Amino acid sequence: MRLIREEDLIESIAEALQYISYFHPPDFIRAMAAAWAREQNPAAKQAMAQILVNARMCALGRRPICQDTGMAHVTVEVGAQVRLALSGSLQEAVDEATRRAWRRDTNPLRASIVLDPLGTRRNSGDNTPAMLTTEIVAGDTVRVHVSAKGGGSENKARFAVLDPSAPVADWVVATVETLGAGWCPPGILGIGVGGSADKAMALAKKALSDPLDMAELIARGPRDRTEELRLEIHERVNALGIGAQGLGGVTTVLDVLVRSLPTHAASLPVGLIPNCAATRHVSFTLDGSGPARLTPPDLSDWPEILLQQAEAGARRIDLDALTDEVVASLLPGQTLLLSGTLFTGRDAAHRRMVEMLDRGEALPVDLRGRAIYYVGPVDAVGDEVIGPAGPTTATRMDRFTDRILGATGLKLMIGKAERGPEAVAAIARHGAAYLIAVGGAAYLVSKAIVEAEPVAFRDLGMEAIYRLTVKDMPVTVAVDCRGNAIHRTGPAAWRRAPAPAG
Repeated sequence: MRLIREEDLIESIAEALQYISYFHPPDFIRAMAAAWAREQNPAAKQAMAQILVNARMCALGRRPICQDTGMAHVTVEVGAQVRLALSGSLQEAVDEATRRAWRRDTNPLRASIVLDPLGTRRNSGDNTPAMLTTEIVAGDTVRVHVSAKGGGSENKARFAVLDPSAPVADWVVATVETLGAGWCPPGILGIGVGGSADKAMALAKKALSDPLDMAELIARGPRDRTEELRLEIHERVNALGIGAQGLGGVTTVLDVLVRSLPTHAASLPVGLIPNCAATRHVSFTLDGSGPARLTPPDLSDWPEILLQQAEAGARRIDLDALTDEVVASLLPGQTLLLSGTLFTGRDAAHRRMVEMLDRGEALPVDLRGRAIYYVGPVDAVGDEVIGPAGPTTATRMDRFTDRILGATGLKLMIGKAERGPEAVAAIARHGAAYLIAVGGAAYLVSKAIVEAEPVAFRDLGMEAIYRLTVKDMPVTVAVDCRGNAIHRTGPAAWRRAPAPAG
């Protein structure tokens, strides 16, 4: 019976988690580059360009693709002829691997896992526990699948039990239309059909690690019903016109991956899990000869795209001289380059600020005439000012928006994805504006930050309030001071009738 050492398993998983933090799968890069080449909406094309530039920078610099370095998902398939020499449980071994990966000095990853989800929600500090799945399979090796899943796309997971005769594609397309842009399209849809409720969702998650072959599938045509379903959903979702970052455009989804299982005659369980522009996964096999060796991908697949041309028509904004007139002049879809002082603040900071306002206390920062960036950055290394610092989903701040705008005089908010109707109304009521940075371009965005200093709520860790100084930080106007929203008008302009099947 073949022996697999615990240390080999732990070190291999830790190395894989580091590897996927800065290397996209090559098939994803090829699919994104092809989508960028055919995109017709300039705003969406620029967003994809930023994602591709960021991907190349991260691969060369070995720094995280996204500030949300995700939950560690690990599937371990243990061959029946293997003895796995563990000193404790498999969960403990995988957690140790996660701990090592997240605390590596040369590339620390942002810890996002909170304990006691119904109570204190205290950050575990090392991103443990990992989300572990195990299976006993035939053979004499251990096969390990490692992925990292960010909260923005994970929050858009959906499940339904359809009538057995109901069209799966209809439900998927209708569901994607309601997801907004918080999952950072263009990305991938993982779909699980059949089994039971839990199996359908597990199938959807597993599907996200399958190879991307939509271009080949379109070229040769479908061979079975599963491939027909993939093609139909791909065409119909892209026809919705949602586009990159929800700005409207030709491509919303790069590929649709489907797995299925037998199910009860009375049921049709369907799970849907999107993967974002920070798609990250890798697999390896342990055969007892030592830890896995992961070969860096050939970076010839990572296109060298220059952003200067895309930003040539951008308007420069001085954040230290924001006036009502400047804010009123901003138009939805306009590209801006921001320079000056910017404060950070996301869920926990907003909650604490509102609680202070409710108690009649002064806030620790003066937001009058200022801008706030919804971000929880990665720790800096070496001579970095700050680690990767991409935007978080702004809709989570919607419940605080009216109170913060009314009480502080805040003028600009920066995040990703759309705002809800109440937040849009509050923005218009208070004469503010909402801007978006590109989700999936965290390392690129961090290079526009020239100074960073924590100034309040330091106990919140990555959710503390920082004072940033930025230079030419690229953003797009999403909601203007009159309540006009690009996430409504953009997709509407690019929506089209799906091409007929066949």
